[in-house]
Amino acid sequence: MTSHDLRDQLASLTTEAFRPELAEIDRLPTLDIARLMNGEDAGVPAAVATQLPRIAAAVDAVAARMSRGGRLVYAGAGTAGRLGVLDASECPPTFNTDPERVVGLIAGGPAAMVTSVEGAEDSEELARRDLDALKLTPDDTVVGVSASGRTPYAVGAVEHARALGALTIGLACNEGSALAAAAEHGIEVVTGPELITGSTRLKAGTAQKLVLNMLSTITMIRLGKTYGNLMVDVRASNDKLRARSHRIVSLATGASDADIEKALTQTGGEVKHAILALLAGVDGPTAGRLLQESGGHLRTALTHAAR
Repeated sequence: MTSHDLRDQLASLTTEAFRPELAEIDRLPTLDIARLMNGEDAGVPAAVATQLPRIAAAVDAVAARMSRGGRLVYAGAGTAGRLGVLDASECPPTFNTDPERVVGLIAGGPAAMVTSVEGAEDSEELARRDLDALKLTPDDTVVGVSASGRTPYAVGAVEHARALGALTIGLACNEGSALAAAAEHGIEVVTGPELITGSTRLKAGTAQKLVLNMLSTITMIRLGKTYGNLMVDVRASNDKLRARSHRIVSLATGASDADIEKALTQTGGEVKHAILALLAGVDGPTAGRLLQESGGHLRTALTHAAR
């Protein structure tokens, strides 16, 4: 593609559109600029809402595959890639997932998290190499993330993953995107022109973060990683999380502090096991067995324990 072709392509994208009414934004008082930004951001949730049926369908497909041992893989460049890496990195401490179960790939590798890697986003071959290193299976899911919906790295990742039989999701912020078209599940959250022309780290970035939150969080709910709205699979790796673990067990059981500490000690600090031990009146090993037989779903284990 020539530079002229690329300019024409970018000019057709709503995320790249110029807004003449904001041409003198730099001359406004700071508070007025802040109000403008806040007003722009207020429309993002409504844009996401239009895609909720598509998001829900994608989540159910992801959860079905992850329940069979599959992985969730995000692939993107620049801001989109960083958001994917961020979402993936937050799953282990929040849901006690293996770090290899939710993976974030960014064009250019880890260095691209803080520094632009020239040309990386334009390489479909780089996307293929990054995915091949993971040895994809049909139980895996690859989510291509790109505000424009045309980034070669994201589109290439989705096309390659689909050819390998993996589930594919394309998340973009423009209608009629190549990325959504390439994926089995296309999600297009149209947030419109940015306050600063082409700066898709703004509304488009916010929209992508909201959708990624949904994809990972609701998938984990479906996998039994929560009990109600409690993070019962939280990993207690520091003092704050240990205190949170105690509080979660308290909220779920209403048990005394002494009984909670005893249950957490007997179950090696596993919140889900401690809750089951307290609510079902079983010991730590029995709680572990019941949860294993229930696929990690606490509600199912409680039902089995009551029989």
